[in-house]
This record gives sequence, C-alpha cells and structure tokens, in this order.
Amino acid sequence: MSENPDHNDWQFQNRDIKILRELSKDPQISSRELSATLNEKYDIDVSHVTVSKAIRNMRSSGVFREAIMPNEEFFNFALFEFKFDPRNFDEEWEAAMEYIMDDPHTLMYFISNGEYQWKTIMMFQSREAESQWIHDFYKHHGTVVSNVRNSVVHNLLKFQTDPEIFELMDED
Repeated sequence: MSENPDHNDWQFQNRDIKILRELSKDPQISSRELSATLNEKYDIDVSHVTVSKAIRNMRSSGVFREAIMPNEEFFNFALFEFKFDPRNFDEEWEAAMEYIMDDPHTLMYFISNGEYQWKTIMMFQSREAESQWIHDFYKHHGTVVSNVRNSVVHNLLKFQTDPEIFELMDED
C-alpha cells in the first residue's frame, strides 16, 4: 500500500473503526490491550498481532496521521490568514507557500475559500516571536500577499479527537 494523503481508498471494516475509536481515546494503548478491549466492548475477537498489523496498514495507507501535539501551556497558538496580491501571485506563490509549510512554527496549513485563502495554525513561544515572524514573512514574501490577518488563540477549550467521530463512518 502506498502512502497518499490526498486519495485514500481504504475499505473500512467494523474492526478498523473500533480500533480508531479506541486509539483516539488512548493513543498509547498496546496492541494486546486493544485486542482485549475489542473483544470485551465490541465482541470482536482478533489477536494482538492482527490489531498491530491493522494499525500499521492504516497508518501506512494514510487512514490517519500521527503528530506530536505540544501542550498549549508551552506555546501560544495563532490562526494566520493570507490574502493574495494578484499582481505578483504567478511569480511568487510557490516560494511563499514553501516558506510557510517548511516553517517550524506551522502546525497546520490549509487552503480555504473566500478572501483569505491560505490559513495556518501556528505556534510561538511568545507574542514577540509571532510578531517577528510576521515581519520576516513580509520582508521575504510581502509582494505575494496584500494582508496577513492573525488571530490570537487563547483559552483553548478543546484539543482532541473525540472517539465518537469514527462511529459516523458506520452510517455510510
């Protein structure tokens, strides 16, 4: 199976959905413990070797992504939105995109519709570092954007994947 995050044709079994559900509750659960949980909670009798192989296959197929998420007490999170200047877009967009994607402050980078089409969730150790990043970005890539809008993310109230989201996959 090849890893392709943009196209995934994984054929989910009920077991896979339950594995994802339990992993989202406890990402550190061992395959032995997970095998026992599947048996006790869902009446799915599989060996820990089968569970381990299923997790490996789903991971390598791109069914889920693993990331180390720092505790929000160690970093300031910010939402950045980039509005383009169409005059220089053709010549400059790729370098600006790579600058953002490759930057260690970038946690998540995505494209959306609307006036501000590039959006990122970024992490900084201080508001001064965040301000410096904006300054440096404009210095290097200011010709491709007409505005960078940033919002401070404070009082982070939820930072997890709920296990129940995987149950929605059974509804299809």
